[in-house]
Amino acid sequence: MISDPSQKYQPACIVSNPERAWPGKRLTSAPRWCSTDLRDGNQALANPMDHERKLMYFNHLVQCGFKEIEVAFPSASETEFEFVRKLIDQDYIPDDVWVQVITQARPDLIRMTMESLRGAKQAIIHVYNATAPIFREVVFQNSKEQTVQLALDAVGLIKQLCDERPDTTWCLEYSPETFCFTELDFALEICEAVKDLWEPSESRPLILNLPTTVEVNTPNVFADQIELFMRNFSDLTHVTISIHPHNDRGTGVATAELGVLGGAQRVEGCLFGNGERTGNVDLLTLAMNLYSQGVSPNLRFDDIKKTIEVAEYCNRIPVHPRHPYAGELVFTAFSGSHQDAIKKGFANRLEKGETIWNVPYLPIDPCDLGCAYEEVIRVNNQSGKSGAAWLIEQNHGLKLPRSLQVDFSEKVKAFTNHSGCEMSLAEIWQLFRESYGVVSQPDLQLVEYESKSVAEEQCIFAKLNHKGREIVVQGKGAGIISALVNGIKHAFDIEINIKDYSEHTLGLSTQSRAITYVEIQSRTEQSFYGVSIDADSLKAVLQATLNAVSCFLEQ
Repeated sequence: MISDPSQKYQPACIVSNPERAWPGKRLTSAPRWCSTDLRDGNQALANPMDHERKLMYFNHLVQCGFKEIEVAFPSASETEFEFVRKLIDQDYIPDDVWVQVITQARPDLIRMTMESLRGAKQAIIHVYNATAPIFREVVFQNSKEQTVQLALDAVGLIKQLCDERPDTTWCLEYSPETFCFTELDFALEICEAVKDLWEPSESRPLILNLPTTVEVNTPNVFADQIELFMRNFSDLTHVTISIHPHNDRGTGVATAELGVLGGAQRVEGCLFGNGERTGNVDLLTLAMNLYSQGVSPNLRFDDIKKTIEVAEYCNRIPVHPRHPYAGELVFTAFSGSHQDAIKKGFANRLEKGETIWNVPYLPIDPCDLGCAYEEVIRVNNQSGKSGAAWLIEQNHGLKLPRSLQVDFSEKVKAFTNHSGCEMSLAEIWQLFRESYGVVSQPDLQLVEYESKSVAEEQCIFAKLNHKGREIVVQGKGAGIISALVNGIKHAFDIEINIKDYSEHTLGLSTQSRAITYVEIQSRTEQSFYGVSIDADSLKAVLQATLNAVSCFLEQ
């Protein structure tokens, strides 16, 4: 990198738009969507899709709700041409879906492209030519007049060929490439000329597609360009203004959103942004951004994992784990503070029965995309007290007291610090059970017991199994727990006290099991915890107490 980039690079031009209205607007409805995955996205692949992959992708796009799909560059290869024929001849195109094909503004390529669409019920023929100064002057060495004539010759031929095939409903799409650094007055001039020649109508509409084929400026400038173009265009009757943002500056999504605020009615792009160079605009992110604001995108991604599976298979490119809305880790919190906030957000939502989504760190409900809540919080050595506790609650129904959450988090942190890896849900549950005696054969097990009230005290007689050795315990106290603890203190010659006790049921039926949490303290005020689950709530209390005592004995 050079120390003074201004000696090599010039800032892109901006436009004057003092009457701009787009900054005060809000996105309240979805644009028309056109997927270019099978053309622009396909051209971007080191290994372009074969017919099997393209058909799988096409069918999935239809399932997602796309009504306009650019399916091929028919003149680019025999594979592309034959794929369009396959869709038409084998009746793969639903009646409400428009297939779109693209061609350069050359007569031989236009004729081949139109031939690929023979027999289609409805189709969009997309033609483009280079209009920006760098292309006009350096690549093609054409004047403005020659550039306009090239576009008109192409549109005139397309119109003639459409007239010869009245059984197909036609729509023309014209793209001045690249609009974002074409002079605005020239972009208007050439698009006006195309419109006058095509004579758009209800039966033969026109799409003017204004692409940022190479993104060169900030999104606000593009919004100004779109707004000024539409304000100064002579007649937009039966004309749709479309945008086709690329992502060279990494702002393709913002460019599209601001372009729609500027007035654009249609957006072309690819799922996950898989287009040429740094990609096209990411349509899934755009759609879900709308969804998160309460606006229906008119696309469905109920099973995001299926969409990822199809895209990864067909493109042979993995979806990044942090990809917005779709990545494996995008809803996942490892940080302790994040986990605590999410846990409290879910608890608040459940307690208040809220319908409006309002959970910290989660802009949308992962369930809406077919994702499980167990993916929201995952546990490693960065996690705090809430992470593992939330997973246990969500998957096993245990609502751990706060002090037990803290104690268990220390055990989890010790485990993950030792392993250096994330803990799976199964490992978390196993560690919890082993730590607090929720096993079939605990070290200190209640074999049988009898209890009775004498005067104002509770008395207990219990037989215990301590690592294979039978122990008889007798005690009395204000309640059955204190009676058991007093008996244990005498039998084991130890000094402990009950600090806390709580219980709840697992499930809502009368047959639900009880779960009990007991915290005891040593003479030095160190806490030890025991947990027990049993259909007999009294037995659960006693075994949880014994499990806590067992932890004390093992220190």
